[in-house]
Amino acid sequence: MQTQAVTSVLDGAIRDLRALDHAAYATVASTPTPALDAPLRRLSNAANYSRIWFATAAFLAIFGGRTGRRAALTGSVAIGATSVTTLWLKGVGRHRPDREGNFVPRERHVRMPASRSFPSGHAASGFAFANAVSTEVPILALPLRLLAVAVAYSRVHTGVHYPSDAIAGGIVGGAIGQTVAVLARRLR
Repeated sequence: MQTQAVTSVLDGAIRDLRALDHAAYATVASTPTPALDAPLRRLSNAANYSRIWFATAAFLAIFGGRTGRRAALTGSVAIGATSVTTLWLKGVGRHRPDREGNFVPRERHVRMPASRSFPSGHAASGFAFANAVSTEVPILALPLRLLAVAVAYSRVHTGVHYPSDAIAGGIVGGAIGQTVAVLARRLR
């Protein structure tokens, strides 16, 4: 009997969290932000295939000396590990949001991925890279994490993810990035 009560409470909490997630998505979709639409769409596209992170890694490797090369390698390995993990998690994830049904303005649209929505791979890769690189080059911690937040938000803004997808992606990626950084230090 007690197990049923706990299950009922958990089911209710999950239902309520899902309702909040959908409401937050709908609020972002219905809020006019013409000055942000194009820049966030471009940012979201720049993060496709982790291009923005790999470009940063290349810059670090070329101009950052030994520490920059180490940071670039650690960040790239973190992206790889995160990509494998998020692809696996997407196998059990949920469907993408209904962008048209929520009236996300066309000016925001990016290509709707064919994969499932949960967790956000863009958010995961961004936070993995930011955490991994920040352990090697601490001065980059704030700018990289702010950029990761912006990329994660851009995925909600463009209508391809629910907010919880971006949050979960950030948590997963951040944890993997930190783990890769710790392992890299131990291997040295």
